[in-house]
Amino acid sequence: MATATRPRGERRLLEPKLLLGVLGVAVLLALSLLTGAYDVIGSEDGAEMFRITRVPRTIALVLAGAAMAMSGLVMQMLTRNRFVEPTTTGTTEWAGLGLLVVMVLAPDASLTVRMAGAVAAAFAGTMVFFLVLRRVALTSSLVVPIVGIMLGAVVGSVTTYLALATDKLQSLGIWFAGSFTSVLRGQYEVLWIAAAAVVLVFVGADRFTLAGLGKDVATTVGLDHDRVVLLGTALIAVATGVVTVVVGNLPFLGLIVPNVVSMFRGDDLRTNLPWVCLLGIAAVTVCDLLGRTVIRPFEVPVSLVLGVVGAVVFVVLLLRSRRRA
Repeated sequence: MATATRPRGERRLLEPKLLLGVLGVAVLLALSLLTGAYDVIGSEDGAEMFRITRVPRTIALVLAGAAMAMSGLVMQMLTRNRFVEPTTTGTTEWAGLGLLVVMVLAPDASLTVRMAGAVAAAFAGTMVFFLVLRRVALTSSLVVPIVGIMLGAVVGSVTTYLALATDKLQSLGIWFAGSFTSVLRGQYEVLWIAAAAVVLVFVGADRFTLAGLGKDVATTVGLDHDRVVLLGTALIAVATGVVTVVVGNLPFLGLIVPNVVSMFRGDDLRTNLPWVCLLGIAAVTVCDLLGRTVIRPFEVPVSLVLGVVGAVVFVVLLLRSRRRA
């Protein structure tokens, strides 16, 4: 009887499949701890290197994967479009521009200051994206990501020009590489801010779901649609800005994961969030493991692997939408 009276959403959150997913991700994270060019088991200083490099890198995989997958899901809900995420709306490019501006104006700025610059630029850029969308005739679902990609291309061009003019092009290239190679103890801890953004999204999941039904419906049930959009944009900007400063660009992660989860579980944001976070962690961990082993002892940036996988999934989603149309 107790099970019969329990709310439906709570039952789905506690389903056994979620536990199996957690166990699967735990296995991947264990592989991440044990994979790398340096022998952390046989070397005399292996234990110290394990604490300095492998543990921070694995924690960063968890936090960055969950944050970027969550950002994609919230952005898709707010825009009511399955083809958007921070790298197809220009948010990542804006974060990069903010980071570069801070590097130019204050070369010795701390990690916190650089992160603040990236977050502020990401928030401003995402708001620009939403403002442009309001003035564009959305005749097709493809118009939204096209607008975002065009805005991102313009911002990326400005960033490249600024990097060339200030002799920061090499730094910009390192940032665009998107890699966990340089994640060490003492450099990844700010990613916990992105984890806080994930928690806040979970707390406000019902409001984001209502906002995703459209402004008219949300207003009818008493929801301040504009305020919820502003809150969602701020959380996306925080997550994207922090991940950008610490790790770099993680293309298509926020596009792949929410779409795969939605195909199997529908569009309930609250019950999908744990799965989106788990699959985001799994996807970025698998891609990072591939990057670490494919040309061992050297490494391929995780953004390269994600870019290839994400591009294929993006094309598949486009073809599916055309068949449904």
